[in-house]
Amino acid sequence: MVNLGNSWDQLLADEFKKDYYLKLREFLKQEYNTCTIYPPMNDIFNSLRYADYNNIKAVIIGQDPYHEPNQAHGLAFSVKKGNPIPPSLKNIYKEIESDLGIAPPSHGELTQWAKQGVLLLNNALTVRRGQANSHRGKGWEKFTDAVIEKVNQKSEPVVYLLWGANAREKTKLINNPNHLILTAAHPSPLSAFNGFFGCRHFSKANSFLRENNISEIDWSISD
Repeated sequence: MVNLGNSWDQLLADEFKKDYYLKLREFLKQEYNTCTIYPPMNDIFNSLRYADYNNIKAVIIGQDPYHEPNQAHGLAFSVKKGNPIPPSLKNIYKEIESDLGIAPPSHGELTQWAKQGVLLLNNALTVRRGQANSHRGKGWEKFTDAVIEKVNQKSEPVVYLLWGANAREKTKLINNPNHLILTAAHPSPLSAFNGFFGCRHFSKANSFLRENNISEIDWSISD
């Protein structure tokens, strides 16, 4: 059984018993036994482990984990320290600097955001080495949609930062008028100039939180 050690355990207890998830679990057992899968098994649910449901202030949705060695560790857009900062994350850092005047950090590990209540959720939580989207359509999408629906049910205001078409699709799951949805182009080099740069989502998110008497997110990351 998955043990997250926080309020997600109770909220997702029924989800972990559903047929689709049990099939996904068997698929993953086979994959981890026969292929190189990222992130490491113990890191799959880090997005939920670090960002307790009761503390969530913001949601950022990615597609699937990085698929090269030592990068993925269960948080969307984040890579472990010691790895080059991926291009999309470099562009996220550029926008934060432009928006808030915060200089980019020297690494790409976003654990500090997650621990402040930023849910860094990928659409699929696992991937085969070197094969982007290889675990697409295996059940993860149902699971992560269920997570987003749980967050939608929160009475406390939450801000969603949805970048790119895949993330924007999730707006159909978010209908709680207490929440704020911000959308923009994906921060990848292919699309960042089509509306990600200049979106000012980070200051807008903090303004929304401040207006609702919720502590702001410190978007800086210490080295």
